[in-house]
Amino acid sequence: MSEIAPTAMEINPVTLEGRFVRLEVLSMAHHAGLCEVGMDEDLWRWIPEPVRTPEEMRAYIETALAEQAAGTALPFATVERSSGRPIGSTRFGNIDRRHRRVEIGWTWLAKPWQRTAANTEAKYLMLRHAFETWGAMRVELKTDSLNARSRAAILRIGAKEEGTLRNHMMTSTGRIRHTVYFSVVDSEWPGVKSRLEQMLL
Repeated sequence: MSEIAPTAMEINPVTLEGRFVRLEVLSMAHHAGLCEVGMDEDLWRWIPEPVRTPEEMRAYIETALAEQAAGTALPFATVERSSGRPIGSTRFGNIDRRHRRVEIGWTWLAKPWQRTAANTEAKYLMLRHAFETWGAMRVELKTDSLNARSRAAILRIGAKEEGTLRNHMMTSTGRIRHTVYFSVVDSEWPGVKSRLEQMLL
């Protein structure tokens, strides 16, 4: 008896709405709002290509949109629902439709919204969409090995640490970055979903 091959994930632009944040498909219309909250150098400390000027923010958005056009990413502006203002960005990346695998990352959030429900809810909305709408088998997350806060936050949502890719990439300062990988797989999603929903109560 032959196995039935799973159908590939169908990736379409979508707005994901929660109680605290709305994830809108990123566009150049978000440029000014993201510049208002995103010029803090600390936000980009752990990101290989930092954004320090409006021109670099424009290039950041253009790169994300080019990846979307190529079918490998779906970038979002993270918007505070109560005010309607952009407060950061995140995206699905490294989309592999055939193997039903996707990464959540490229995430930054302006300082006033850090340590609030914003990032937790954004992760919840994205994980739910990946597993329940796309039928993903695996969602990956990764971070700089030196970024202790990010590593703790990823573990806190219920992802499993898988290992470290040594000498994984060069940062803008020339430092060689080791990258720690995490994942949530489809069989773990019900438990992770329940955990996140409790965190958002």
